[in-house]
Amino acid sequence: MFETLKNAFQNKDIRKKILFTLLILFVFRIGCYIPVPGLLRDYFETQVSGNDFLTLMSNITGGALASGTLFALGIGPYINASIIMQLLAVGIPALERLSKQGEEGKKKIGTITRILTIILAVVQSVGIIVNFANSGNAIKLDLFFDSNVFAGFYMTIVYTAGAMLVMWLGERITEYGLGNGISMIIFVGILSTAGDMLINKFAQVGSDPAVLLEIGFFAILVVVIFFLIVFVDLAERKIPVNYAKQVRGTKMYGGQSSSIPMKIAGSGVMPLIFAFAVISFPSMIMSVVPAWNEAGAWWDSVFASGSWIYVLVLSVLIFLFSFFYNSIQFNPEDVSKNIQQNGGFIQGIRPGKPTAQYLKKISKRITLFGAIYLTLIAFVPSFVFSWASYDLVNVFSTTGILIVVSVALEFDKQLQSQIMMKNYKGFLK
Repeated sequence: MFETLKNAFQNKDIRKKILFTLLILFVFRIGCYIPVPGLLRDYFETQVSGNDFLTLMSNITGGALASGTLFALGIGPYINASIIMQLLAVGIPALERLSKQGEEGKKKIGTITRILTIILAVVQSVGIIVNFANSGNAIKLDLFFDSNVFAGFYMTIVYTAGAMLVMWLGERITEYGLGNGISMIIFVGILSTAGDMLINKFAQVGSDPAVLLEIGFFAILVVVIFFLIVFVDLAERKIPVNYAKQVRGTKMYGGQSSSIPMKIAGSGVMPLIFAFAVISFPSMIMSVVPAWNEAGAWWDSVFASGSWIYVLVLSVLIFLFSFFYNSIQFNPEDVSKNIQQNGGFIQGIRPGKPTAQYLKKISKRITLFGAIYLTLIAFVPSFVFSWASYDLVNVFSTTGILIVVSVALEFDKQLQSQIMMKNYKGFLK
């Protein structure tokens, strides 16, 4: 990784992309510290820390949600809009056809996604204001002429504008910088949250030297977990594909072999995010409606983090979403059709439907192991770090670790491909 960065900075064009990406990320971090006038930060922080899903979202935004700052919603509305569009593209034929129309189709889907992002940002802003602000008097109404409606309208505009600005920054990184802008913003948000918490923990060493020993053991366990996650994340099964020789005119084509890589953790962190969101969503809805407060309290007590019902339901949801997300990403019929059209075949398997059935069987087996892996990742670190204080455990949540690892590996691949492309162009010259 460090050698790749060194080689990347030696190339002028790649160096400009890296510096541009760092500049946009710096602007994002500034926005995470811009306060929204009229809000009490302490109440927001207390409410967010009591909800697992909101804690995850706050870590992704670099603590902006807990602080109630301009970028409190972060990239969350855009992520949700993208997920919804992926799901709709599977169930609605018109969107599925649009997604296969090349660049023009991508632009139209991108426009629809942005509109959906605005709608979701407004809904989430209203939810934050109703759920947190009004229930705890976190809004200074004297600044808004003692009007809840005017204050809520103002907060909704501010938070929606902040979410759209974060989306715009992410798109600029994707277009002019290096890597996927949305992933890079999430990556920086998680690392900045971890950095702030570690700095606060080191500040306690002066009054309690035992804290340093606790941090040391914690760091060792984190390195071990990171190593295991990287090992599984890079693991894949390669299905060999052979291509028959074809003679066209005076030239011969084919006769080569390739492989279809099928990763164990192919669905990434999305099943975990889906599962946490489904469990937390009813609680958020019931807390907004005053008549449902008792039902919300019952739900929170039954699905309290660490209870056996919470563990069971979350595990089932992770399994279901792992298979569902894999079905969206990998279509055995399309892969089989592409192999057959290019004159390829899998050794010992007939082309066409038998190949599709074979790929489907392999995909289900790999997805099963991936779902077991995600379930273990969701709970094992909590048990491993159960001896540590809450602030240390919260430095790297299980989902945060997966995001950091996957984005770092993807960024390294992007750098290597950019370096290879520049060297290839230089060779042609």
